[in-house]
Amino acid sequence: MNTHRLLHSMYERLSSFFGPCNWWPGDSPFEIMVGAILTQNTNWKNVERAIANLKTDGLVTLTAMSALSREQMAEYIRPAGYYNIKADRLRNFFALINGKWDGDLDFFLRQPAAVLREELLSVKGIGPETADSMVLYAAGKPIFVVDAYTHRVLLRHEVIDESFDYHMIQELFMDNLEEDTSLFNEYHALIVQLGKEFCKKSRPICEGCPLAGLNGINCAQ
Repeated sequence: MNTHRLLHSMYERLSSFFGPCNWWPGDSPFEIMVGAILTQNTNWKNVERAIANLKTDGLVTLTAMSALSREQMAEYIRPAGYYNIKADRLRNFFALINGKWDGDLDFFLRQPAAVLREELLSVKGIGPETADSMVLYAAGKPIFVVDAYTHRVLLRHEVIDESFDYHMIQELFMDNLEEDTSLFNEYHALIVQLGKEFCKKSRPICEGCPLAGLNGINCAQ
């Protein structure tokens, strides 16, 4: 099976099994972008607790969060872990929008995907996965987000080998799928769901996996 057909088959299996994921949760592009930074090295439940803290005091806006001191912000986002580091990263991001873009996040997000991505990557503390999450889910532009789940699932099913890095995996999807924001959005969410429920890091549950038999194998653990 060629790569194009393989990736489409993988999507169809996951979609049929899990149904719509409706990801990324967030009431605004700004909230999604804050969440993308907060979710670094933690699980989503912790991010939800941190955002709930901010929402309780009506702080989930660029103006309100920019006005917080580093210490105040760190305290609000404490449930997300690494709160001092993440407070600095959020402040770095806000400095970009407030400085170069005069606080106009909507205008910032209207840039072409490649330009937007490069600007986000220029912010200290924002790497490829975080930047691409912002481009896809906040700006609504077609770029495929790669994470640890993606690498693990593809490696175990022998779609890639150990030599593949972030960029190579991203190209694999973007060269073989239609350039469609909704597709990239849902596909990434489905892979995350698979990784959480079946393709776990240390004790994968291969029995009942919707990708069993994909690429002619049951699972390359």
